[in-house]
Amino acid sequence: MAPSAFLDAFGRPGLRPKRTRIFGLYTAPPPDATVICADEFGPVIPRTFPPGPGWSPDGHRIKSELDYGRGPEKAWVFGGLRIRDGIQVTMTAPSRSSFCHQQFLERVEQANPTGPIWTVTDNLSAHRSVSTRTWLEDHPRIRHAFIPVGACWLNVQEGWWRLFRKTALAGRSFCNPHDIAHATELATAQLNTRARPWIWGRPAPPTRTRRRRYVYVL
Repeated sequence: MAPSAFLDAFGRPGLRPKRTRIFGLYTAPPPDATVICADEFGPVIPRTFPPGPGWSPDGHRIKSELDYGRGPEKAWVFGGLRIRDGIQVTMTAPSRSSFCHQQFLERVEQANPTGPIWTVTDNLSAHRSVSTRTWLEDHPRIRHAFIPVGACWLNVQEGWWRLFRKTALAGRSFCNPHDIAHATELATAQLNTRARPWIWGRPAPPTRTRRRRYVYVL
């Protein structure tokens, strides 16, 4: 196949091989390997004022908007979804630095004590920094699989964030980062109690039983 066939709409090479690699980790992971989808959510800013009303005057649901900013009280939520059973590992941190990313990888490694670990994540600078690469040399079990730029839909963790927002953040106000960390722990424990394996792809349509047709003759 010609090299030009692997160019995306923006002329970036290597999109299709990277996408195929991610598909392979989801559908046919290496033997005895654990596939973790990791991502950062936020920043979540503490709010001291109450949220808006839950319903509008005309009967429509009002969504609670998430505040973004660079204040000192912000908190980032690190999350890692284990594909085979849906168990989540979370951690809150004040920034998305390389040090915080390495702390999160330590939690992932402790939660999966055996076998290699493939971490599907984006190519954030903290994930590819010299400090992180040096740290990974001392932890050979962890390997990164970076998704292509602009293809966040390849990360299954994005779907779990939607459940997390409804469970931990919707309609709530926080006074400080400790409240955000507490809400994250409670939401993670609650969602892990009903965790299910995450299967890549669209599920098969349900089978429909045909009804018998009767002909009435008068």
